[in-house]
Amino acid sequence: MDRDNQTTVTEFLLLGLSGQSEQEDILFGLFLGMYLVTIIGNFLIVLAISSDSHLHTPMYFFLANLSCVDICFSSVTTPKMLVNHILGSESISYMECMIQIYFFITFTNMDGFFLSVMAYDRYVAVCCPLHYTMIMKPKLCMLLVVASWVITNLHALLHTLLMAQLAYCFNNTVHHFFCDPYAILKLSCSSTFINDLMVFTVGGLVFLTPFTCIIISYAYILSNVLKLPSAHGIRKAFSTCGSHLTVVSLFYGAILGVYMRPSSSYSVQDTVATVIFTVVTPLVNPFIYSLRNHDMQRALRKLISVSRIRKF
Repeated sequence: MDRDNQTTVTEFLLLGLSGQSEQEDILFGLFLGMYLVTIIGNFLIVLAISSDSHLHTPMYFFLANLSCVDICFSSVTTPKMLVNHILGSESISYMECMIQIYFFITFTNMDGFFLSVMAYDRYVAVCCPLHYTMIMKPKLCMLLVVASWVITNLHALLHTLLMAQLAYCFNNTVHHFFCDPYAILKLSCSSTFINDLMVFTVGGLVFLTPFTCIIISYAYILSNVLKLPSAHGIRKAFSTCGSHLTVVSLFYGAILGVYMRPSSSYSVQDTVATVIFTVVTPLVNPFIYSLRNHDMQRALRKLISVSRIRKF
């Protein structure tokens, strides 16, 4: 049977997280609140960094880029779910689904790449403080950001094009609130061997390389911190890295459990872990980076006070 006769699906049905109307109403309110807080929180981070000259450093430059990615990341999945709930619909067209998969893969990996770049920045700040400005030059920072965008977009394009080659027959029901790549792969009535192979080779390389860089960076940081003579120096070093480590643990802890295995083993229970890194992580990032950062708190207070003065 040729592919044209097999491919009859023109849309997918997103069943959401619970499948029960009462729970979906509660989840709608919860997701709407989290999405608004995510957008506002990350936008304030970007605005505070751009408006305060004291924060025009590599660390905050990368943080502003991470916040921009988190805004885009949460906007890939949540708005469609909210709109479908308002319209009383569960459908998403085939083309919309492929586009959602592309940007989902892109921004998922962008988060990982920026967390890796920020880990390297922390390594240079802690282990090579006297040479920090010489190493983390603006040209290098921009190069790291551009390289991250190029690699992640090419990676997403590869997987999306391979997925578009698959045949989808009669089952178009997705037990998720967005077009999760693994959930869509399970619906295919053609072989997904090449897709799984690319996930474990190219996908594994693109995903685990930043993770490995983070591990190596913090191994060097820990080694240098233990050599510090004073407790104050140790506390300062951990304070510098604590927020970043929290975000890394939350992000990679959820994502490793979902995607580093064959698509055939994907289950409905994995949606909980998916929600953590698609919705919760972009939500808590602004709070994690601002609550323990006095410079960021000062910039936010200054931003709010200026906005109040302009209002009056």
